[in-house]
Amino acid sequence: MSYRDYDRGNYDAERTRSSRSSVQRVIISSPDRTLLIVVTFLVMIGFMMIFSASAPKCLDEGVNPAQFLIKQIICFIVGFIGLKFFTNYDYKKLAQWNTILAAGIIIALMLVDFTPLGVTVNGAKRWINLFGFQLQPSEFAKPAVVLLMASAFKDNPNLFDETKWFKYFIPILVMLAFIFMQPNLSMVILLLSVCVVMFLCGGGSLKLFFSCLAAGVTTVILALTTIIKPYQLQRLRIWRHPETDPQGAGYNIIQSLIAFASGGFNGVGYGGSIQKLAYLPECHTDFIFAILAEELGFIGCVLVIGLFWTLVHRGFIIASRCPDLYGRLLAVGITFAIGFQAFLNISVASSFLPTTGVPLPFISYGGSSLIVSLWMVGILLNISKKRIKKIRNQDEERERAERR
Repeated sequence: MSYRDYDRGNYDAERTRSSRSSVQRVIISSPDRTLLIVVTFLVMIGFMMIFSASAPKCLDEGVNPAQFLIKQIICFIVGFIGLKFFTNYDYKKLAQWNTILAAGIIIALMLVDFTPLGVTVNGAKRWINLFGFQLQPSEFAKPAVVLLMASAFKDNPNLFDETKWFKYFIPILVMLAFIFMQPNLSMVILLLSVCVVMFLCGGGSLKLFFSCLAAGVTTVILALTTIIKPYQLQRLRIWRHPETDPQGAGYNIIQSLIAFASGGFNGVGYGGSIQKLAYLPECHTDFIFAILAEELGFIGCVLVIGLFWTLVHRGFIIASRCPDLYGRLLAVGITFAIGFQAFLNISVASSFLPTTGVPLPFISYGGSSLIVSLWMVGILLNISKKRIKKIRNQDEERERAERR
């Protein structure tokens, strides 16, 4: 059979199928513009709030009031270069880097936990000092976990495959163990939640999920009484009644709520926050949303929450349009990781959840968080370039014309 006959046969077969239903084709388009605009707005709001929240602290210490902003801009440049690279790098090729990426992050986590390179801040040893720059390896574990889970479930959702355990699940468990030792329980919860969501989206068994959930609840109860650190228990006790220790464990929550109350509907105006004047510690990192609420009010809070909601919405749309399961799982994992982290940070600032140590993506000061978030968005933009398009057949077009 000649190539022309073969091509003609394919055309006839496709035409026969199209007479019954619409034809689905994979097309290459430009990256999702809405997602890119949303991320741009979030980064710009982050620059504004970091400068506003950190300037008084810098002036008090006698240093450049834009010191933190300059560092954040440098990290943004690194993150933007990565975003451009991953936007143009075929996401299907990322699977070949799983082992190298996981090994590198595990080594970095070991350096944090077991060597003098680890940096301790406020009782938590989560950073590593390299050439004068502080990096947080646990942040880089987020894309690594997403990539490993997507590779594990792109063919089937079987959890009991020995090959999957050695290639994917054991590296994830090792990373979680080292992160828990720092201690960084909030990041462990975030990564476990990402794993669960990706397992379910990959076709995992609901019966197995609920069985594991029951076992997990039991484990958490045991941990609360045996493994959990004393300061973590204190967070849970103070969460509902911070007034019982207003100058101690409940101080941050009370000051954060004061910032929300002071902001009201319109806010006190950009730069006019009182809580950032040494009343609310870490106001440029974990509690930056409280400063945003005080200065920009309810309107500013709704704007930021709306931007994150749009990001999550676009991410899931990108996942639904992706033609292959690996890309869909990557899109779901990345979108959930960013969205759930934003939910945790905003919930902590508003006292909806107990205090955790996760930054607000794109807005909180933190180079590692900003770089990783931009890189993950780059992968998401790359996935958005390949999507399924339904092409109506001639019969459908004729019916639509007759209805008119």
